[in-house]
Amino acid sequence: MNLNFGRILSVLTISLRVVEGKLMRFLIIGLLIGFPLAEGTVLYRLAAGPEGHGGWVLAWLVFAAMAGIALIKQARFSLISRLATALSQGQFSLAAFIDSFRTVLAGLLLIFPGVISDVMAIALLLIPVREPATMQPQGHADSNSGSRAELYAASRRANAARGSQQAHTTHPSATTVDGEFRRET
Repeated sequence: MNLNFGRILSVLTISLRVVEGKLMRFLIIGLLIGFPLAEGTVLYRLAAGPEGHGGWVLAWLVFAAMAGIALIKQARFSLISRLATALSQGQFSLAAFIDSFRTVLAGLLLIFPGVISDVMAIALLLIPVREPATMQPQGHADSNSGSRAELYAASRRANAARGSQQAHTTHPSATTVDGEFRRET
């Protein structure tokens, strides 16, 4: 009896991949159907329980949806301002994209009606975002020190220094005269 273990192993591997693919599809379909059913069950039990808190559940859903919409709007403005600040300093902030994506996802979870999605959104918002260490071009201020006004002033000083260096390198014979001017009439 001649057994080819390589062929048997390849057939088993292929059949395992087919089973994994079907299992993954079943898991995704189960989540897509099961999550809304779980949310509906929890909401129904809260609203039609022995004490019947339907009004409070409705108020919670409306409040959560409004908070989700506000979070999505805030994420848009925050992304624009953080990217503008980072780009003005000659950097690109991936943390701004990650933080905005996290905030938008939390906003969408708050808009989706249900207690489970609201708990997931709050947990997502409570996860701290760590700013990655970025290399800064020489002559720019450190983004972690000071207020916006200090950053703006440091950026202006760096640009002025760069401009004066360029002036000296482009026109070596040019001189700067420091003095006062007074017009006599």
